[in-house]
Amino acid sequence: MDRTHIEWTDATWNPVTGCSKVSPGCANCYAARMARRLQATGTPRYARGFSVATHPDALHIPLEWSRPRMVFVNSMSDLFHEEVPDSFIRDVFDVMGLARQHVFQVLTKRDERLRTLGSELPWHGNVWVGVSVETAAQLARLDNLRRVDGAVRFASFEPLLGPLGTIDLTGLGWIIVGGESGPGARPMLHEWAAGVRDQCLDAGVPFFFKQWGGPRRKRAGRLLDGQEWSQIPTLAATAHPPVASAISSSAVH
Repeated sequence: MDRTHIEWTDATWNPVTGCSKVSPGCANCYAARMARRLQATGTPRYARGFSVATHPDALHIPLEWSRPRMVFVNSMSDLFHEEVPDSFIRDVFDVMGLARQHVFQVLTKRDERLRTLGSELPWHGNVWVGVSVETAAQLARLDNLRRVDGAVRFASFEPLLGPLGTIDLTGLGWIIVGGESGPGARPMLHEWAAGVRDQCLDAGVPFFFKQWGGPRRKRAGRLLDGQEWSQIPTLAATAHPPVASAISSSAVH
């Protein structure tokens, strides 16, 4: 999609669709709900619902976008899912290397495969890589993240389902925090989100507060202690930084 409602990116690109649950944050997966709706309406790419499927015909899409933008890779899947062939992951990386006008954000819960395959992949200067962390039990994913060479390493603490305690932010260039949204959304407490923010401020790591979440996430808003936190890493390391208006290197407050 050439546009998206996800606050921390400009567009989504889904050469892979479908996934499976691996940790507590997957319980109320928004992508699974959306895939079922798309299957019901006859959308071809979701003929198999939320079963993992690769789409070679979608690989070219970012090459056709001339305007530079931030691109979230596989918002409807996980690029490092065990059912995605190594060869297809390399194809995705090859396209990202060709589309140097964009910055690509690759986010995964499969940190072990990321670490194992990461040494064999071409980490272009416009590829950011991150892991999702929902509770303190998943903080070990950050250790594997630190072992790959993305231009920016980032962590998405969404949905944040519990206190994280002290976080080792070494080697990380960006932190996103968000509460769960949609039916059955589990609450996020203020002290959990504020605790992450305060550690980011102390360490000088850009902090992005995406949402409080809940059944009606727009109503709950994005303010944390009366401020909208929309910090994004600087893009000096990329060859052709995007110009989308949503990108800022400082918090709005």
